[in-house]
Amino acid sequence: MADIREFRFPDARAAADALAQAIADRLAAAIAERATATVALSGGRSPAAVFEALHDVALPWDKVVITQVDERWVPMNHPDSNSQLIRCHLLQGFAAAARFVPMKNDASTARAGQPECEAALHALPLPFDVMLLGMGEDGHTASLFPEAAELQEGLTTRALTLALTPPAAPHERMSLSARGLLESRVLILQIGGAAKEAVYRAALAQGPVEDMPIRAILRQTKVPVEVWISE
Repeated sequence: MADIREFRFPDARAAADALAQAIADRLAAAIAERATATVALSGGRSPAAVFEALHDVALPWDKVVITQVDERWVPMNHPDSNSQLIRCHLLQGFAAAARFVPMKNDASTARAGQPECEAALHALPLPFDVMLLGMGEDGHTASLFPEAAELQEGLTTRALTLALTPPAAPHERMSLSARGLLESRVLILQIGGAAKEAVYRAALAQGPVEDMPIRAILRQTKVPVEVWISE
């Protein structure tokens, strides 16, 4: 089992503000120690609130590199694009000076674009200083979905990234693999509400990783995990 620390907050706003400051502190420490900082981010509504709090923090953002945990293979201005969400909610204010390395490229499919995406991430200063993860009610994290045809590849490949098609979602995806998810100094899992917390507690129990891929994070022993829970 991973080294897991839990942080609990009474509401999503308090959690987002505290998490934004915690991420900012880690980025500042990384810059002070190594002159640069790298962060990999998830999409969704909960991270958006963190992003909006984070872009107001005064950091040497020109020394920060931002990339993604996963992405839908859609145009970058598409409403479902995680890149668009990061641009609109994080790359504003002070944080506009950061360097953004999106997963999406010009290839027609995620599978065709995977080699270029893999090379782009390998070119970053690794490991990531912070990785912000979410979790679905089916126990998926990044785009490692239960029952996805490529899930076993995602759990075992030595590549950082893989292309896959979720079993019940409209867009092909690019995702960090299980190995890619562990390429970080800390993994932060953001959870909101009783239903998601129940999924997290179930994932801590015995059962196959394939049934709840978040278990690949919770059961590894390489990287410390912080779980930020809002009620």
